[in-house]
Formats: sequence, C-alpha cells, structure tokens
Amino acid sequence: MLAPTMFFADYGAHVRILEETLILQSLGHRVTILAYPNGRDIEGISVRRCWGVPFNYRVIVGSSRHKIYLDGLLAVMSVLRVLRHKPDIIHAHLHEGGLIGWVLSQLTGAPLVFDFQGSLTAEMIDHNFLTANSPFHKFLLWLERRIDHAADVVLTSTGHAATLLTNHFGLPEAKITPTPDCVNADTFCPTLFSTAEKQRLKAQLGIPLDKKVIVYLGVLTPYQGIDKLLEALTLLRQTRDDYHLLLMGYPGVVRYQAKAHELGLAGQVTFTNKIFYHDAPRYLALGDIATAPKLSATEGSGKILNYMAMALPTVTFNLPVSREFLGDGGIYAADTSSEALASALNRALDLSAAERERLGAYLRQRVIRHYSWQRAGEQIEAVYRALLAGEPLPVTPMKPAPFSKNP
Repeated sequence: MLAPTMFFADYGAHVRILEETLILQSLGHRVTILAYPNGRDIEGISVRRCWGVPFNYRVIVGSSRHKIYLDGLLAVMSVLRVLRHKPDIIHAHLHEGGLIGWVLSQLTGAPLVFDFQGSLTAEMIDHNFLTANSPFHKFLLWLERRIDHAADVVLTSTGHAATLLTNHFGLPEAKITPTPDCVNADTFCPTLFSTAEKQRLKAQLGIPLDKKVIVYLGVLTPYQGIDKLLEALTLLRQTRDDYHLLLMGYPGVVRYQAKAHELGLAGQVTFTNKIFYHDAPRYLALGDIATAPKLSATEGSGKILNYMAMALPTVTFNLPVSREFLGDGGIYAADTSSEALASALNRALDLSAAERERLGAYLRQRVIRHYSWQRAGEQIEAVYRALLAGEPLPVTPMKPAPFSKNP
C-alpha cells in the first residue's frame, strides 16, 4: 500500500490508510505500507519508510515543496521493494501514490487500485499552494487526469468524489467504486465514558463545567475554516456566553492562540494541540455539539463520521460531502461566511438536552448503518478478487446513503 505521507500522523488520509489496513489484515490479507520517513509507527502495522533528509524532520501537513524530493525517494525505495517482493495488488493513496503506483504496476504487472480522496489541483488551490491562473495549473490538471485514468480501479472516499471523477475528469463509471470514509462505532462510542470521567478531563483542560462545549478535531488551517470558526464565536459572544470551544489538533496552534487572544476569545477557547487518534473518542465525549467548518468542496471530511458515531449534533457548511454524510441530520450554515456559521452554531446551542440526544442518536444510527469499516473492507476485498481473477468489478451504487424524513 503506497502512502506518500509521514504515516501515521493522526489526521485525515492517515486515518483512512490505517483503518483500511486494519480491516484488510483482519480479513486475512498481508499489507505492507510504503511511506515517507518521520511518521509514528503503529503496533501490528508493517511500514517500510524511504530515506529521510537531515534538514527536514517535521511532519508535513497538506501541500509542500518538500514532498517533491520525498516522492522521489519514496519512488526509488518502492521500486527496489517490489522488485524483491512482488505484490499481488498495488493500492495507492493520494495522487503522488497513484503516479508511483502506475510505475510499479508497469514493472510488476500487479493491478493498480487508486484511493482517491479529492482533486489534486483543487487541494493545491485550497492550500494556497497553487493559483487557478498559474502556468503550472494546466500541466498539473493534465497530470491529475492521467493518474486518475491510469488505475485499474479508483476507490473514492465519498459519492461526491465519484461524481467529480466522471463529470470533471471523464472517468467511466465502470472504473469507479465508491468506498466512503467510515468509522469504528465500537471505539467511537459515547457510552464508554462516565460523567465523572468526563468532568475530570474537563477540569484537567480548564473547561468550565457550566458551559456547553463545542468540539472540533482536525487540522488547524484556514481551509479547514478555523479562521471563520473563531470569527463566528466573536459574533456569538454578542448575544450569549454559554459556550466553550475545545479546539483539538495541529499545526497552527500558536497562530490561532494569538488570533483568539486578539479577538478577545482567550477565555472561551481551549487548545489541546495534537490529539492521538486512540484518544480522540475520550476528548470528543466532552462535546455537546461538534463543528466541521471545512471549506473545500472536493476533499472528504472524515471527522464528521467520528462526530456522528459520538452522537454529536454537527454544524457544517452546506457542502456536498457534509450533506452526503449527515443527510438531513446536519445543522447547516446557509453559506460559507462567518456570519452564517455563527447563526448555525446559535441554532445548535439553542437545542435542549433532549433535542441534542435525539439528533445525536439519529446520527449515530445513520453512521452505524451506512459507514462501517467492516462493510468497506469487504467491498475492497471484492475489488481485489475481481481484479486478480480478471472478472468485472462488483457493481457499487454511486448514490450516497439515503436521507431520512425523521432525523
């Protein structure tokens, strides 16, 4: 499995790579992850890392020029690896992995499965790494299209991503298998944590016991909507003070602490810095509501599924991926402004305890029914078997999970 990341770094694509590996291993498959240096090793997961460089030991989040030489080093290591140990399947994550995977597939004859989690060029624009009028944009868009078409099958982390591939990149539906992000609802379960345990953790973090807690877990960057979230809190403060934001994640902690102080929010926001993935349920259990104000219209948003499993009413922008996961159980901002986000947060905070419990139970039921890693693993396994047998791929509906009329 190709993972051009500093696996494992407790966020985003890393979680999907980890959970896919765990479920595939439980189904009897032997998985070796080929990754960048500097990541965190996970017990029971076989990771082979490319060589590092003496001037960069930090974990890279998002687009970065450092990835250019790391991809080159990973490509060389991967070629040497597959020539010694021929794989049955090459499963590549991210477009860099898809490109390296195509080379490995040509060398070994092993089928290439590409795990698509969003548009490469759209992500670069979202991360301010590239502009739409850049002279490199046209070339990178061409390269992205070639990578998408090179795979034998493309797995997509959302139904919206599958539609993007067909409508924008011209990929035939027959090559696409929607395999949405999922969640382990046995681990992310609100009943695992007692009231006393939650109060102790709140006290440890300095969270007032008489405030409603808004939780966010993920990367702290502008494209995740963190600036808009803090601005929304300043608007909320004009009419209420019964809330406290628990902001969990990295990088950008120092920057956003300064911004919170500048906005006069220092006493209403608690920063935890990085939270290990295995600790995430315990911290999310402190929440009364959750928010995922991500601005990208093409990337996945797996944190929403964690919120749903923890039975947390969730506030998001009204984007396709958010609506796909939450259905009619989401609390949506009318647009992507901080004013609209403040209004949606206000509606969520106005919910009574009984209303929060009812909505949370609906969201947890929805995620258990439609977004199980066991189901996803069996789906991926069926794709592997079809490729190895030279048979047609199993038919997978491209429509997302249905909505309910009674959230």
